[in-house]
Amino acid sequence: MEYSTEKIWEEFSLALRSFISHRISNSSQVEDILQDVFVKIHSNIDSLKESTKIRSWVYQITRNTIIDYYRKQKIKFEDIDEIPLEEEEAINKINEMVELEPVQKVTAGLRGMIDDLPEKYSQALYLVEFEGLTQVELANKLGISVSGAKSRVQRGRRLLKDSLMKCCHFEFDRYGTIINVRPVCCSCCYQKK
Repeated sequence: MEYSTEKIWEEFSLALRSFISHRISNSSQVEDILQDVFVKIHSNIDSLKESTKIRSWVYQITRNTIIDYYRKQKIKFEDIDEIPLEEEEAINKINEMVELEPVQKVTAGLRGMIDDLPEKYSQALYLVEFEGLTQVELANKLGISVSGAKSRVQRGRRLLKDSLMKCCHFEFDRYGTIINVRPVCCSCCYQKK
């Protein structure tokens, strides 16, 4: 069966509006997100290869759009101790509502996987990715050249990516967002402690 944007709207718009409104309390934002979802559907409908997967494809776009909405809210998690309790509870509710399961599975084990890298690469990744240093600041902190710092970060990222690809099979959407993770071996990243 061939799908058009209009046909998808007729079939899914009410259910998607309900799905979004359970995750977003502001009704005008619900409508904006629904419109964004259908713009993405319309723009990418040619990428849908199997019409039997239309439902999961539409809901994945919707989940990703909701996630993007919350990312744009610019909640700074590093300032979490300064957030009043009611805002912290709201953030927790947001985290429960937005389905990030594949990403959470991967990120849960990243620190352990970074620890398994050679020390100079794990140190570079921690300082740049977790502590937010620029590569120039990393070079100054470690007393190495800027090109040496860049090389360590790039090599560390490549080693981490290789480790991830060996332990898991990833499925990505068109935008590079992880939509599914399946372990390949028993030492999968999200099973590591």
